[in-house]
Amino acid sequence: MLKFRSAALSDLGLVRQENEDRFIHDEVAGWFGVADGVGGLPAGAEAAERAAERLIAALRAAGTAGEVDLPAWFRAVNREVRELGRQLSPETGIGTTLTAGLVRNDVLHLGHVGDSRAYLSRGGELRHLTEDHSVENEARRRRAQGQILPYRESQRNALTRCIGQPDDPEVDVIAQPLSAGDRVLFCTDGVTRLVLERELGGMLAAARSPQDAVESLVQLAVRRGGPDNATAVALFVEA
Repeated sequence: MLKFRSAALSDLGLVRQENEDRFIHDEVAGWFGVADGVGGLPAGAEAAERAAERLIAALRAAGTAGEVDLPAWFRAVNREVRELGRQLSPETGIGTTLTAGLVRNDVLHLGHVGDSRAYLSRGGELRHLTEDHSVENEARRRRAQGQILPYRESQRNALTRCIGQPDDPEVDVIAQPLSAGDRVLFCTDGVTRLVLERELGGMLAAARSPQDAVESLVQLAVRRGGPDNATAVALFVEA
C-alpha cells in the first residue's frame, strides 16, 4: 500500500475582499480537492463552502469501505448548493466549481465540474487530469465534430458546467492509478491563470515537500498581482 504526504493552502490575493475558494484536505480519509465560487454570481464563498462540506459528508456516509460513487455524490452536492441558492439568491442562484479526488487502494478516483484543475506530475512530466468546462473548450470540442459555437472573446472563460446549476451536471470521472513518486496537484484558476504550466510543472517536480509546493505556487500567483483567490492542494505519493 502506497503512502502519501499532502498540504493545502489558500490565499485571499491582493484584489478580492473575500476568499471564495475552499479546499478539501483530509489525509485520513484520503480526500483532496478544491472548490471556487463562480464569478459573476453572488454568495460564491457560501457555494464553495457548502459543496466542500457536503462532499465530505457523502464520503463519511458511505464509509471507508463503501462504494466510490462520485457522480451520485456530485449530483447530491449540486442539489444542496442549488437549494442554498434558492434561499440566498432566488433570481440568479449561486455556483461553484468542484474538483476532488479520493485515494482508495492506490487509485485516485477523481470527480470534476468547472474550471478548477487537477494535474499529475510523473517522472518530471506534467499532464492534465481534468479539462476546463469553459465556453472556449466547448467551442473547440464542437469544431472537432464539425460544428460551430460562436462566442465573444469576453465569454471564452465562462463556465458551461458548475455545481449549483438548475439541472444535474455532467461529472467528469477519472480513475488514475498512482505510483511511488507521483505528485498530484489540485488548484483553482487563481493559480493557473497566473502561473504558466511549464513553471507549474517545474515547481511541482522540484518541491521538497507538499508544503513547499503549495506555498511556492500560491505565493507566486500573489506576487504576480493576486487578482483572484489562489488555492492549491498537493499530494506526494511514496512507497
